[in-house]
Amino acid sequence: MGTRSRSTVGAGVVTAGTVALTMVLVGCAGDGGGANATRAGRPSDGRSASPTSDSAQTSAEPSPSKSYALSKTPQTIPSVREHTAARGTGWRPTGGRVVIGDAKLSDEGKLIAGELKLKYAGKVRAGAGDVELALGGSGNPESYTMAVKDGRVRIVGPGDAGVFYGTRTLKQEVHGGGTAPEGVVKDAPAKPQRGFMLDIARKPFTVGWIKEQIREIGDLKYNQFGLHFSDDQAFRIQSDSHPEIVSPDHLTKAQVREIVSLAAERHITVIPEIDSPGHLGAVIAAHPELQLRNTAGVATRGAVDISNPESAKIVDDLLREYAPLFPGAFWHLGGDEYQALTVKNPEASFPQLAAAAQKKYGANATVEDLTTGWLNDRVATMKPFNRSLKAWNDGFFRGGVVKADKGLEVAYWTGKEIGARPPEEYLAEGRKMTNYNDEFLYYVLGQPNDFVYPTGQRIYESWTPLVVRGTTPVPAKYDSQILGGTFAVWCDLANSQTQAQVAQGIRMPLRATIQKLWYPGKPPLTWPQFVALANRLGS
Repeated sequence: MGTRSRSTVGAGVVTAGTVALTMVLVGCAGDGGGANATRAGRPSDGRSASPTSDSAQTSAEPSPSKSYALSKTPQTIPSVREHTAARGTGWRPTGGRVVIGDAKLSDEGKLIAGELKLKYAGKVRAGAGDVELALGGSGNPESYTMAVKDGRVRIVGPGDAGVFYGTRTLKQEVHGGGTAPEGVVKDAPAKPQRGFMLDIARKPFTVGWIKEQIREIGDLKYNQFGLHFSDDQAFRIQSDSHPEIVSPDHLTKAQVREIVSLAAERHITVIPEIDSPGHLGAVIAAHPELQLRNTAGVATRGAVDISNPESAKIVDDLLREYAPLFPGAFWHLGGDEYQALTVKNPEASFPQLAAAAQKKYGANATVEDLTTGWLNDRVATMKPFNRSLKAWNDGFFRGGVVKADKGLEVAYWTGKEIGARPPEEYLAEGRKMTNYNDEFLYYVLGQPNDFVYPTGQRIYESWTPLVVRGTTPVPAKYDSQILGGTFAVWCDLANSQTQAQVAQGIRMPLRATIQKLWYPGKPPLTWPQFVALANRLGS
């Protein structure tokens, strides 16, 4: 579905980084649009790209008072989509309270009150100097309107997530300049999925460090945290169904619940990944009888024998066990780099897989078909839990007898692996996609296999959600199918960096990524200005 656009003109509206008396509503150009874009298009989830649920409205003239200069656009990360300038003193957290209009907003109210050192008053009438949080309107539940007027702040949104994001904007305004500027912010994300993924299988991270990252990405308006906890090197979460596979250095279920709870408070969904049928070395270490072997008896690294029903049973046991632990809407099934498919003739090397494929799917079925069938079977296992499911793009094969389940979302990370296809092929099939472009969004410890640490500047200046593979964007007509992106930390050479070094290394890339996922088009600040803003915000 192509991007639709229209111009909107009114009075007293300022886009991020600009002071003007014309309304400029930033649309979802997707391809990086112009710096002064005046389009209001449609984002990838099909909702209106307008920052609020209502269509853009002509604003009233600013107050004629000569006492105050016209306010400037808030300086935040990510940039706000629209600001209507006004004249006034703005708002400072000096003695006011935080009040809520709905009990559902108590968590948001208590959080911002604590952060700004204000009294939390609960559900009472707002007064002078107060911050009021309220639910109202319809449309994108992540949208919000923040009005600063006459020494008060009112943040309202259709859902509590939008109100939370409004409090993040307020927090940054105060921390960055001490004052929230007079006027009205109308804001909403360009993309509905905005993620950060952490590989704890190869490198254990402390619970405290993980929680700190969740707080940080919450302030930046990310809404997904991927947890890759199972791989060849280790299995990092307590298991009751298969304790024999768990590594000594692991998270307890109680610790995971703490992480999930904190994330939920920040409107972040934790997305677990148990990769299969490859990357199961930790499981195989406890169950060597499940390892795939060729005709010569040589073991295949990290791969279970998918013709053996016991392989499916143990993975399904784990999926069912962890589903209640991770109650969010999303789940990642993996599906990448099954090493049986990297040999010249999989059917000859692994006749047991070929025989199983033909028995289950017919005489023309191949090992690729059996592998796709494995992925579909895991989809069926997760069906009772009503999750939106993701799988890596190199687990979706061209042609074949068996097709990957139509509901599977493509997590596109590479065009280099066996089975990987150009992103346009998946999109032309009508599939939804999330951008994990390994040339921009992969932070791989130790930089093996030609990986280099991504820089915030390169993401900020050269990447958009449409740049799914390499450096070339897919056609803009696919923008609605690209649901967002995820910045991923992989720990291939785990000892290459400490936790502190990882945090420092990803600091600006995370900020650049969210800027491009939230705010469509060219960023309003130059890169040096953006870095200066990040430093000023203390984030």
